[in-house]
Amino acid sequence: MTRTLDDWLDAYGDSHRNPVNKTIHRVAVPIIVLDLLGFLHLVPMQALGSFVPPASWLLVIVALAFYVRLSPPLASGMLLLALPSMAALDAGLAALGAWALPALVAVFGITWAAQFVGHALEGKKPSFFEDVQYLLIGPLWLLADAYRRLGLKTTIAGEAV
Repeated sequence: MTRTLDDWLDAYGDSHRNPVNKTIHRVAVPIIVLDLLGFLHLVPMQALGSFVPPASWLLVIVALAFYVRLSPPLASGMLLLALPSMAALDAGLAALGAWALPALVAVFGITWAAQFVGHALEGKKPSFFEDVQYLLIGPLWLLADAYRRLGLKTTIAGEAV
């Protein structure tokens, strides 16, 4: 059975009801996404050819394909967030130089630890223990919440999502 946007968001939301856990996720999830993209950006891809994008962009493309299937409006929002974020990430990693990898490791450890603290407070395990695809749903859940707060639609009229 194919899950709809609402199926994914509702299931993810079930383990993110505690206000402290929600706050931790609002801060930690975007940082973890950028951190993961930072790790992938450091993967040398030049050996594969001059037209191969950085591994970070490959993940963005895969995630956007997943998001388009669930919600074109949310996928558009993710794309609009990804473009400046990737540029800032590239500049930030260049500025860190040799410190980039140690900084990414430290930030990754701190933010994941915070997430696990949030889930301990929640009393529920992280959703990705059930299905690894929830690693892509976390950022979408945050964006869908922002859309709701701004009065934006997450689906297209007449869409069976």
